[in-house]
This record gives sequence, C-alpha cells and structure tokens, in this order.
Amino acid sequence: MVKLDRYDLQILKTLATQGRITKSDLAKIVCLSVSPTWERVKRLETLGLIRGYRAVIDWSSVFQSNQIIVEVRLDRHTASDMQRFEQRIAQSPEVTQCYATGGGVDYFVHVRARDIDHYQRFIDELLQENLGIDRYFTYIVTKIIKAGRVLPEEADSSE
Repeated sequence: MVKLDRYDLQILKTLATQGRITKSDLAKIVCLSVSPTWERVKRLETLGLIRGYRAVIDWSSVFQSNQIIVEVRLDRHTASDMQRFEQRIAQSPEVTQCYATGGGVDYFVHVRARDIDHYQRFIDELLQENLGIDRYFTYIVTKIIKAGRVLPEEADSSE
C-alpha cells in the first residue's frame, strides 16, 4: 500500500473534480509551490494512482442513448471462464464499466446502447459466443442521481 500524506490526498481530491486545473491553481489549493506540487502529481501518475484525465460527457445531449445495467451470473467460476468473459467485455465498446463482485452476482456491467434493439443485439452476441453466461438481468437507468469519481471524505482523515 502506498503511503500518502495530506498534500497527496488534496492533489488527488482536487484532480478528481477539476482535471483541467492549472499547475499554479493546484499548487495554491494544496499550499505548496508549483514545482513540488507538479513533482507530486508526476509521482502519483507513476505510481498508477492517477490513471488518466478525461472529460465527463453528457452523451444524451450528443445522441439518443440508453444506459443499462446488466447483472451477470456465470455457469462456472473457473479462472479461465472468468478471464474469457472479462476479456470479451473489456473489448466491447458498448460497455462503459464492469465490476466483478462477490456474493450471488458475478458481474455488474454498465452498457450504453443507442436503443433497446442495439442492446439486445449486443446481449445476443455475448450469448452466442458461449462465454459461460448462466443468467443475466437487465435494468434500464431511468435517472442518474450521482455520477463521477470523487475521493471519499473519509480519506481526508488518513495520513
């Protein structure tokens, strides 16, 4: 586990909400000069704690689409079965996120589809590819309550 101090945590928290912030503005927020702040950012990137910078796009303003959450259970739970499923999902442009979980559900897959027909064609492809899917349940997202990647507040107190 990587040891982070309050400066590192403040940098991570700030970049999680303001990815386009300037070096000097970030330094002001963190209360360090620009060079040490930027060195810390580069270190956090090298450690893999900052994996990239991206824009949060409101795709519904760009084109008509549906967000769908799919609960997936596999037939078998061997390493090769799970790896085959995960590799296929990782290659799917329709999939925006996928989580492997413990308990009664193996995966939660977030899918973006132009319409329900597009989604069903995607699911049909997965089923035809013999990926070991035992059951799947489809949930249509009707409203987004909260989205984004923000550092949890409890991380503020850890040093």
